[in-house]
Amino acid sequence: MSKKTTGVLNDQKGAALVIALIMIVVLTLIGLASTFTSTFEIRLSGNKRGATDAFYSSESGVEIVQSNVGYFSYTGNGSTPALNPNPANAVISLTRELNADGTPREDAPRGLGISATNFEFNHHHVQSTGQDQLDVSLVPSQCILESKVVRLLPTLQGGSQ
Repeated sequence: MSKKTTGVLNDQKGAALVIALIMIVVLTLIGLASTFTSTFEIRLSGNKRGATDAFYSSESGVEIVQSNVGYFSYTGNGSTPALNPNPANAVISLTRELNADGTPREDAPRGLGISATNFEFNHHHVQSTGQDQLDVSLVPSQCILESKVVRLLPTLQGGSQ
């Protein structure tokens, strides 16, 4: 009987099939893991692209306001400039900074190195909101940039001649 038992254990006719099935399962698991990893990386890069899009959209709104002096000659405290070249569709808010008593702030900014007697200073606050330009995600990226702008206006010195 011991010869018959050892004969069955020494028979290796199905070993190749078992090893092949184990290798197929291992390769399938490796393939699934790489698929999930690449899907995650695609989503991550899409989110990064959306955030970058939103940032540059918001940045373009600030640059548009800063490049046009006409936006700073408004009356009142709050204004939303009617932007002509705004391809990024940034939502822009322009307000004049006020002192504690409600008067417009007109003091010289620190560290400017110029005479405060020859200029008038208008302090403005620009807030630009940009969004992702592609509507492919459920929650589009949004970026809000705030910038402080001081407009220098020369004052008339002495009498006119």
